[in-house]
Amino acid sequence: MTRARLLRVSRGLFAKRGYAGVPTEEVVRRAKVTRGALYHHFRDKRDLFRAVHEQLEQELVESIGEEIAGIEDARELLATGVRSFLDACTDPALAQIALLDAPSVLGWAEWREVDARYGMGLVRLGLEAAMEQGVMPRQDPEPLAHLVLAALGEAALLIANADDPEVARREVEAPLMALLDGLQKG
Repeated sequence: MTRARLLRVSRGLFAKRGYAGVPTEEVVRRAKVTRGALYHHFRDKRDLFRAVHEQLEQELVESIGEEIAGIEDARELLATGVRSFLDACTDPALAQIALLDAPSVLGWAEWREVDARYGMGLVRLGLEAAMEQGVMPRQDPEPLAHLVLAALGEAALLIANADDPEVARREVEAPLMALLDGLQKG
């Protein structure tokens, strides 16, 4: 219960003001817990941030999973998954925490590891479905999944860093879909 409260409070603060703008004193005050309670659950502010980031990533994967659940056609599955992801990237909280702050707070390697841990399964699922249905040529899905995940990550960063995320989201969709179409058989 205390851990969940700390995550909820810090998530709201990190989303509004970014990692650097949130002192731990404010987190504990707003969560109505002691500093000792914070450090019982988290090593430091960075560890708290990591937990918030992972929670966001898990929720994102669950949300996209719900969007694609029951879709049988591999082309539709891939398109719906990509569009759902791009839509999520326009959320200011996700953009601030997972895309703007996480790479610098966690470091690129750890940020990519978390991204891969949560997103890789969905990407691989879509690619394997496409291969099973003959939409894409058979190949080892692992390297391809990494490359597609990288393209999705770059699209997400373009959206998060744009002056108008909604416009950027619309601009990246067509090239990203063209990239996926290029992987498919005629």
